[in-house]
Amino acid sequence: MRSLRPIDITYGAVFVCLMTVGANITVWFPILAIPIGGTSVPLSLQTFFAILAGMMLGKKIGPIAMITYTFIGTAGVPVFAGLQGGPFALISPTGGFILSFIFVAFFAGSITELAKSPTISVYTVAAIVGLLVNYVIGVTYMYIAMNTWLELEIAYKLAWAGMIPFLIKDTALSILGAVFMVNVSKRLPAKWQRAA
Repeated sequence: MRSLRPIDITYGAVFVCLMTVGANITVWFPILAIPIGGTSVPLSLQTFFAILAGMMLGKKIGPIAMITYTFIGTAGVPVFAGLQGGPFALISPTGGFILSFIFVAFFAGSITELAKSPTISVYTVAAIVGLLVNYVIGVTYMYIAMNTWLELEIAYKLAWAGMIPFLIKDTALSILGAVFMVNVSKRLPAKWQRAA
């Protein structure tokens, strides 16, 4: 693996910032919380940015950016949802989603790198696979957390059922991310994308 260049670190840092904004967008803009059935679904953009990090930065730099984001938040900087920080965020029921962003970026980047000239189809597949990785890890972790250290009895199917509004929202954003990548990939130098 080649060493990190300044441009890699710069773009990685941009995605760390985007993850922070994506996690807390409804803190600054409460109108973006979508009311559904008497509750509200916050419009988090973390999955969207994690997928973009993989597709744009590749399977090496994308995950490094997500690892950096996770370490910064775990160290106590309030970059997680609700302007939270610290190691306890990782043992909360939603901690699995935070950890999953590393794998989301890796898989989205890997699929994008397989194609010499990615098309809308490749980007869509990469985005959907990234989304599925996010939810499989996140929901499974949430299920385990609730049934073990939180001592709440919940069925695995029920854990998934509670995530349906978020899954619908993130599916739409993932497809939007694929469309975005088609346009942005034409404008950015290929030298720093999908670097070997």
